[in-house]
Amino acid sequence: MPAQSQQQSIESPVRSIGIVKKQTAILFSESPLTLSSGQKIGPVTVEYETYGTLSPDRDNAVFVCHALTGDAHAAGIYGADDHKPGWWDPLIGPGRGIDTDDYFVICANVLGGCQGSTGPGSINPQTGERFSLDFPFLTVSDIVSVHSELVRYLGIQRLCGVIGGSLGGMQALDWSVRFPDQIAAAIVVASGHQLSAQGIAFNAVGRRAIYADPGFEKGNYDPDNPPRFGLALARMIAHITYLSEDSIELKFGRRLQDSDKFAFDMLKETEFQIESYLHYQGKRFVQRFDANSYLYLTRAMDYFDLAESHETLAAACERATCRFLVVSYDTDWLFPTSQSRELTTALLEVGKHVSFLELHCSFGHDSFLIDIDPLAELIQPFIDQTRVSEHRRKLRSAKTSA
Repeated sequence: MPAQSQQQSIESPVRSIGIVKKQTAILFSESPLTLSSGQKIGPVTVEYETYGTLSPDRDNAVFVCHALTGDAHAAGIYGADDHKPGWWDPLIGPGRGIDTDDYFVICANVLGGCQGSTGPGSINPQTGERFSLDFPFLTVSDIVSVHSELVRYLGIQRLCGVIGGSLGGMQALDWSVRFPDQIAAAIVVASGHQLSAQGIAFNAVGRRAIYADPGFEKGNYDPDNPPRFGLALARMIAHITYLSEDSIELKFGRRLQDSDKFAFDMLKETEFQIESYLHYQGKRFVQRFDANSYLYLTRAMDYFDLAESHETLAAACERATCRFLVVSYDTDWLFPTSQSRELTTALLEVGKHVSFLELHCSFGHDSFLIDIDPLAELIQPFIDQTRVSEHRRKLRSAKTSA
């Protein structure tokens, strides 16, 4: 089992994690995973990446959970000619917010995804065909169960921290209450203990766009000819929720795309710059994401409710034993600060160690992917202090045992 990522340094004006490689684990081969729905699945393929070096005591691991349409490629590049680093590259690396000189960082593609982990596009071993919509129903808890097993596969007993934004933050919360002994800290960014009714509504419209595409074929489409129009429209709708009014006005306003006059043409789809931008986002998304995965993962977000199996949110939080850092953004209307405050209040109510801060950023929900420096300034000392606290905990435990 790998304890160190395969990477090498490259010359760069800033320190970079360098070249990284995809890695694969096969889990639940002997005993299938029982999902929240009661269905079973196994074996499960997980694609993941690691950065930095695992310490001899295996006590410096940090797990990064990606958002809805993310993947395991959180940092670094795949080769000297690769000009698109991982999605959180400014945060992860030598001397950065999650410092790979000190920490061993893991990021894995989620169960149900389409970037190497088992999902609707994978082959069903019982039929020899793609799962498509025969893939089992997923929840955030199922995703976390796979991540938790991956950590055990890597020989790590306890994580120094789990961090994630949006859907990734939901995973961090679920992890904290379902596997409390496995993590020392949870960093929840631009997320919450449940998705609002408005968020569920936008997801519903996005799924409806995919269902209505003539090429959807009840999920049994040719992967080379997917329901691209429906998926692109779903992405356009979702992308609006990731922005803020200020960012849209500042970047686009009411400016026209390639003329200074109205066209008075109903067939012209991209007359305004904002229209052109959304169409571009939709087209680019179709090239890298699977429609069925989008259906499954948005529904997993809809279902997530940390307090569902408990009387209150505070009762759910009581199961956690880790330290918490909760971060929100003042222009995020998908996961507004009010949700972060509600979570923080519940954690404090049951005596948990929690730090909370609302950051100012004009980029809306996407702020955690764009405005990295303020986030890094919070994360780095929090993780460092967690590691110090863990060291003290071990010393106390050793004295007690003696």
